[in-house]
Amino acid sequence: MSGALLNVQGLRVAFGDKEVVHGIDFDIAPGEKLALVGESGSGKTVTALSLLRLAQNAQLSGRASFAGEGGEAARDLLQIPERQLRGIRGKEIAMIFQEPMTALNALYPVGDQIAEVLELHQGMSARDAHQAAVQLLADTGIPEPARRARAFPHQLSGGQRQRAMIAMALACKPRLLLADEPTTALDVTVRAQILDLLAELQRKHGMAVLLITHDLNLVRRFADRVAVMENGHIVEHGVVASVFDAPQHPYTRKLIDSRPTRDVASVAVDPQAQPVLEAAGLRVSYPVPRPGIRGWFSSGEFVAVQGADFRIVPGETLGVVGESGSGKSTLALAALGLLKHQGRLDVAGRQWAAGGRSDRALRRLMQVVFQDPFSSLSPRMTVEQIVGEGLTVHAPGLDPRARRERALTALADVGLAESQFPALLDRYPHEFSGGQRQRLAIARALIVDPKLLVLDEPTSALDVTIQKQVLGLLQRLQRERGLSYLLITHDVEVIRAMAHQVIVMKDGAILESGAVERVLDAPEHPYTQKLVAAAECR
Repeated sequence: MSGALLNVQGLRVAFGDKEVVHGIDFDIAPGEKLALVGESGSGKTVTALSLLRLAQNAQLSGRASFAGEGGEAARDLLQIPERQLRGIRGKEIAMIFQEPMTALNALYPVGDQIAEVLELHQGMSARDAHQAAVQLLADTGIPEPARRARAFPHQLSGGQRQRAMIAMALACKPRLLLADEPTTALDVTVRAQILDLLAELQRKHGMAVLLITHDLNLVRRFADRVAVMENGHIVEHGVVASVFDAPQHPYTRKLIDSRPTRDVASVAVDPQAQPVLEAAGLRVSYPVPRPGIRGWFSSGEFVAVQGADFRIVPGETLGVVGESGSGKSTLALAALGLLKHQGRLDVAGRQWAAGGRSDRALRRLMQVVFQDPFSSLSPRMTVEQIVGEGLTVHAPGLDPRARRERALTALADVGLAESQFPALLDRYPHEFSGGQRQRLAIARALIVDPKLLVLDEPTSALDVTIQKQVLGLLQRLQRERGLSYLLITHDVEVIRAMAHQVIVMKDGAILESGAVERVLDAPEHPYTQKLVAAAECR
């Protein structure tokens, strides 16, 4: 394409004898925003990394012509010497990585890491580079930038770390920014802030952006053009409005149709029915050290959950929505009897005790499905050991054969059958995809016949198509088994699809609660309005 800032032709990427990107073509004009969309494993990220030759042990072929400045000839990023490419990385082409906690160096303050880029590419003195780093942090909206510049990555919130990554990427005013899932791990309101920030900085500096994402809402709101990638091929591309309004390829239609859909049975309101879980005045606090000499004699208190009231009846889903730090997960841990709490918390009419056999019976009634199935499943245990583990505690009288049959039944209930996966029970978690691992986690919870599942962000780590499958599975299990769910999430779309009742939390307090249709369609509290508005941005 004449006048393109970047023109990629026939890009192929292989690792050993396995080719993962199959001769793709695309281009980006100066100042343009192009989104590369697809599920995990489609080749999006390895494509972006290959442009800067950052994909280790990759064999690259094709051409990636990057226009020169001031009449200079275009350079082929795949062929130029490493020394020349090193001068382009960070200066002319910068990259925002998906997970800033691993991309930032944990041993250095973020200001020093930004200043290093300026010293290397701009030849600034250490003092000038530090001052410029503070200004860059201020430009990205970080409060108290001088103090934050001295902070280490672990001392910043997720949104602040992402802003620091953006400040580092924009330090040298690059002409092309590669943004790899820049908002995936962020809350919905912070996600909107980062998106607005990127758009503002893009307009201010006139840079082009290649956005790598599977978030279609983000693409609608941010990009000019979109290229859809499946199994290493670009299957469709064009102007965002045209592709989204009239998708031509079946895979594109599949992605667009993957928004969560509501398919839950209504629950009859019976004030006399015994709730599966009920809380009144639930309060959770942690001791914190006091500053100065007062800390020698007493500690302070941080209140994570403040006087929460709620009830869940059989077959009902209560959604808990809020940003990180709102108290959602603390509330879930207290409900599971894993945190000391004040107030009343009843499970099927009984209170948590201090442990022992009485609590063991309640633990069978309440099981949990965690956010990340890869980290919540032991890599050293087989599927049979993982799924059947609960029976060794709650049904110790079963013999090995009976436990094995119960495990196979639970796996079949979540869509994992031996006919599909030979030697299923002898496999390990790494042999399954992300969605299949989450099904294993659900089977592990279901095998002891619980009354309530605590779902802690059960789909946030999954692609949109897999998310829809897992939500459909949970909806089916609820209808068939009469299960109740305590659903913890920051995704308003998931709440709409799954919940009967919803509570909105911020800073440990419940700001608004009620039927999901009323709260989300006509929110009363400004914070709820902010959450809903951020989720509905297109």
